[in-house]
Amino acid sequence: MEQPTNGAPSPSGPIPGRGGRAGGKPAPDGRAHAPGTARPRTGRRDAAGAATPRTPADGASSTSAPAPAARLRRAARLRRGIAVASLAPLAVAVTLSTTGSGSPDAAGHSAAGPVAAGGGDGIDACRISGPLGTQMSEGLPTTAGYARSTGRVRALNLLVDFSDAEGEGTVDDRLKEFFPQTTRWFERSSYGRIDYRPETPVKRWLRMPKPFSAYGIERGAPFEPGYRKLVRDLVKISDPLVDFASYDLVNVLVTPNAGPSALDTVLSVTFAGNREAPVADGVPLANTSFLYSRQDDGSGSYARTGYRVLPHENGHVFGLPDLYTQDGGGAVGHWDIMSEDWGADNDLLGWHKWKLGWLDDEQVGCVASPGTHDFTVAPLAAAGHDRKLLFIPLSHTSGIAAEVRTRGGNDDSVCKPGLLVYRVDADVDTGQGPITVADSKKESGGCTRSPNVHAELSDAPFGVGETYRDDGSRTRVEVLGRTEDGEYRVRVHRD
Repeated sequence: MEQPTNGAPSPSGPIPGRGGRAGGKPAPDGRAHAPGTARPRTGRRDAAGAATPRTPADGASSTSAPAPAARLRRAARLRRGIAVASLAPLAVAVTLSTTGSGSPDAAGHSAAGPVAAGGGDGIDACRISGPLGTQMSEGLPTTAGYARSTGRVRALNLLVDFSDAEGEGTVDDRLKEFFPQTTRWFERSSYGRIDYRPETPVKRWLRMPKPFSAYGIERGAPFEPGYRKLVRDLVKISDPLVDFASYDLVNVLVTPNAGPSALDTVLSVTFAGNREAPVADGVPLANTSFLYSRQDDGSGSYARTGYRVLPHENGHVFGLPDLYTQDGGGAVGHWDIMSEDWGADNDLLGWHKWKLGWLDDEQVGCVASPGTHDFTVAPLAAAGHDRKLLFIPLSHTSGIAAEVRTRGGNDDSVCKPGLLVYRVDADVDTGQGPITVADSKKESGGCTRSPNVHAELSDAPFGVGETYRDDGSRTRVEVLGRTEDGEYRVRVHRD
């Protein structure tokens, strides 16, 4: 099976503040989440299309986004500390590298020519996939072992404290930090296709038998041995009170005074697809998220946006990778909660919605054959079953996606609506840049002043009359116009 998990965690993403603007906050480090034992593989390609060697890893997990740092030196220190837990340091810092025409990568990066497809422009041609062992691949379908992402999803919430970090506030207060906001976020993002049901059968702090300091919990800590001990102790204490077999995933809400402030180090982490996890009621706790200190940047928005670390971490239990890299959120910006989960509300990319089963195949325009193809594309935030995603396969592992992003739904910070274009690489590990957004306005500084929103990519969408070009694959995507209903007329041309 792809991505067997041996218990490494998956950290949450970075918050690149305001993209380096004067007066803006420096970018904090990122998260990394990847189950499975990594194998030596080809990494991201350089500008000439040559493969860059990738450092192998011995495990993976995904931690939560680091907090906005108050000083540049702190941000630099945090960035140095990020990495997929248990992974060796990244061999290459993956950053957005665009051509002058708005391509996510330089000309040699894209495979030339369309992918041969048995059914012409049948949807199967757009189901790219990564090689066995890619950590949390963007490929379709998602490999087995993760939690279901459609229908009724029962989320077990367990609240824990320690003798050296006693429960801060009441259990109800802690739960209100995340619910019902998380449920509403999933309902909006999925168009009602996921019925996310948080349940808390034990309405008190569960005291762990060891002090917090005894578990060795720190950012990037692997599952072994500390988290295994913590989960075993948690099962021992709660199993008489909880039927673990009734739930699809577990959220461990740790008292927020355990460990450092999130402004210094974000500990929140997810272990997903972890078949080696301790067993309770006959099932392994294979998909478990741990939430620690509050992601409060001091801007006064915590009551509205502080919950968003949980949708990010639960995104991992559904099989989604981290989109931030060691350099922060510059690859995708604020266009996906798997890239940035600090700051204003944001949604998932359309590719992720298709991957999770929230978009039907009929809502995806697959352009695998040469020629000119015209589409009408509805905004991603809009209700209904209109077409919401275009995809142009470049190879069996990569392609170009396009979708209309507007301010609406979960997207609160869109300052330039338009057609967002990005490259998807199913053979790139979580946290190493599996998706790169094309910037229609390079080095513009962006159009947002929202704190903890990557500014440079905030004006990335292509507007009416603008064209995205990928010279390597000889592909053009033109925005022809906008209808009265807010849909966009888009033309895709492949030589």
